[in-house]
Amino acid sequence: MTLNLVLFIIGFLLLYFGADWLVKGSSSLARSIGLTPLVIGLTVVAFGTSAPELVISIVSSLKDKSMIAVGNVIGSNICNIALVLGLAAALQPIKSSPSVIRRDIPIMLCISFYLLLISFNSKIGRFEGATLVGGIILYTCFNYFIAVKESRQELSGGSVAFETAAQEIQVVTSRTRQIVMIVVGITGVVVGADILIDAAVIIMKTFGVSEKFIGLTVVALGTSLPELATSVVAALKKEMDISIGNLLGSNVFNILSVLGAASLVRPISIPGGFIGSGLLYDYLVMIFVSFLPWLMMRKTSTLTRNNGLILLSCYVGYVFYLIFKG
Repeated sequence: MTLNLVLFIIGFLLLYFGADWLVKGSSSLARSIGLTPLVIGLTVVAFGTSAPELVISIVSSLKDKSMIAVGNVIGSNICNIALVLGLAAALQPIKSSPSVIRRDIPIMLCISFYLLLISFNSKIGRFEGATLVGGIILYTCFNYFIAVKESRQELSGGSVAFETAAQEIQVVTSRTRQIVMIVVGITGVVVGADILIDAAVIIMKTFGVSEKFIGLTVVALGTSLPELATSVVAALKKEMDISIGNLLGSNVFNILSVLGAASLVRPISIPGGFIGSGLLYDYLVMIFVSFLPWLMMRKTSTLTRNNGLILLSCYVGYVFYLIFKG
């Protein structure tokens, strides 16, 4: 048991630092060959911050642990909004662009409802996976053309987040170090995901808890560590313009790219059925906490400290619900 806990922690650390090195190395390489910070942000940074979720879900799907794959994405999205955004707002009120209310949150909600729709038959097949992957391509192109069209001062929250995140990454000038960081980063994420999944399954069996619970809580929180660290640091530095857009973009990426890629590799079946397994309620929680920021910000485009505490309370309440539900 102790060994599995150690392996679980090692897997988390490999995921976290692997993703960090992957983003830094890839961003530095992209800059050195002349790509703009915006393009880097919309591609490398967006992929890198969701790399843990992506690899975890693909590995889980290959290991026939579909509830971890789905639970990881749903739990991570709940964690990003209720815990990470809530904590960031509790530390420092978040003022965002009005376009977050008009465009970014509605897009995230529409994508969440689409995921709900295609999950009712208790399976996310390759066709549905292809539509999700097609969606992330369209979403990336949409953000890019919007960013080009608008001035830097009027960029959407998500685009500002991605570009700022790219600019804040410490540039590595050595080409050799860039390649080493990319290789080590990819290796760390892949190996860390494999170790974490195996350890999680063993621990899960020891305590008698379900795959869904593991995916929705421990694995989801672990794969959200990059977003959590970034948002907390931003809050402490009072650079809150990157927080909400980064989290919204991450949630969209998680659904479209992570679940899309995982279901393309292997169709995702939901044991016990979508409703019978209780996953429907987790989807509804995800949609509810995704809607809350829009409700809170629709008039002032600001998340207050009280709003942040409400979001945090939602996350705590959800975790207690999962624990008592068993």
